Amino acid sequence: MSSLVPLLLLTSILVSPALALEAPKPEKEAVATPAPKIAENKSRFEQLELFNKVLYLVENQYYRPVSTEKLIEGALKGMMETLDPHSSFLNKDFFEKMQNDTKGEFGGLGLEVSQKEGVIYIISPIDDTPAFRAGIKPRDRLVEINHEPIVGMTLEQAMEKMRGEVGQKIHLGIIREGVDGVKNFVLTRELIKVKPVKSELIQEKFAYIRLTQFQKRSTAAVEEALTALRAQAKGNLAGIILDLRSNPGGLLDQAVDIASLFLKEGVVVTTEARDPANKEIRYVKKSGMKDLSTPLAVLINGASASASEIVAGALQDYNRGVIMGSQSFGKGSVQTVAQLDKFTGVKLTIAQYMTPKNRKIQAIGITPDVPLDEMESDKKSGFKEDRYIREKDLKNHLTATIETPKEKLEREALERQERAQKIKELESRKAKLAAKDKEKEKDDELFKTYNPKEDYQVLSAVKYLQGFNVYESFIKSNKQ
Repeated sequence: MSSLVPLLLLTSILVSPALALEAPKPEKEAVATPAPKIAENKSRFEQLELFNKVLYLVENQYYRPVSTEKLIEGALKGMMETLDPHSSFLNKDFFEKMQNDTKGEFGGLGLEVSQKEGVIYIISPIDDTPAFRAGIKPRDRLVEINHEPIVGMTLEQAMEKMRGEVGQKIHLGIIREGVDGVKNFVLTRELIKVKPVKSELIQEKFAYIRLTQFQKRSTAAVEEALTALRAQAKGNLAGIILDLRSNPGGLLDQAVDIASLFLKEGVVVTTEARDPANKEIRYVKKSGMKDLSTPLAVLINGASASASEIVAGALQDYNRGVIMGSQSFGKGSVQTVAQLDKFTGVKLTIAQYMTPKNRKIQAIGITPDVPLDEMESDKKSGFKEDRYIREKDLKNHLTATIETPKEKLEREALERQERAQKIKELESRKAKLAAKDKEKEKDDELFKTYNPKEDYQVLSAVKYLQGFNVYESFIKSNKQ
């Protein structure tokens, strides 16, 4: 299985900072507007003066020259980190990456890669991409990028080096089993469109649809997959399995659209801003493709976040489908991206969302109707331990409600206990793995192609849908 870097998001709405400023009030209302307190203004100016003094000191007395731009950027990052895990300053690289992530396209080579013990392996080239056409194969080991060794480089760093402007050439050095020396490939970057959906027909009548991210074309991709699987089943679908496991979220509009595929009407999600009276309500879209009757199961786990939780929460509140798996991540906060200039921006938490029944999800998550453990890939080792890091485990995370000082102390004490327990469990698991020789099994697992027909949770969903259909038939026959 490939190591995927989760992308926690966010409602990506680009706004101009100028739009955030309050419009000037009519002159007749100026008298009624309280004047700002001079002491508060003075305090802010004093703090800015303190910052300026530190900046001046570093620029003039630090033992090596340092860029003012670097210092200011570091200060901005530090300021945003004091807020919550999802608010941040976006420099040029991160701002561009965020835009690419939500578009679902970037200039690249079309490689799925993973890392094991410091070695970067090719898991698979994507069909009809530069890597595929060049003949790069699964199990190849990546050792050079642009004639530079990549020893010690992280997986994310290697992936970033392989991405770039469309049309630019890039050199890759590959070691292949059974071939002497380094094989050299010169490829030209192309626009790579990441497909957000993988689908398959199970037992000739159950539509399995795995959605990996809520990006610009996710709804269209789900609709296409559902139409194709219905045709394969000759119009007789017995159930739909919507797999949102390890889906980190994405665009809010896409979450609303995908929930609308299975709902007739009503609220999908409500966002509550700083002022509780300031709410934004997103409703079910009544136009477009609909499936309101096919039995539905939704799979979630501890890495299902944000938009995934919006969809799962809405379907659960309307009893449209059964939610199966484990407690979701618990990212119930909404972010906006304010573009500061052409190259930089700020990602800022501005609200939290609630399900149609006004359930808050921040640091809580969605509780499945049917809890399901995850099975180890070899099946002999039994079920996996729940090793997910959730929103409540993150530093400075926001709570669903504003706490009293006493409640905060109690929560932090409980979270420390839970973290200590998790660390114990991880250490225990590492010790067990170290005592066994599983190297070959690990290698096989790294390159194993995912098959939903062998997935314990998917098969459990199929059994649930089969049981539901039997029950429905029984009820109908008794009515006749």
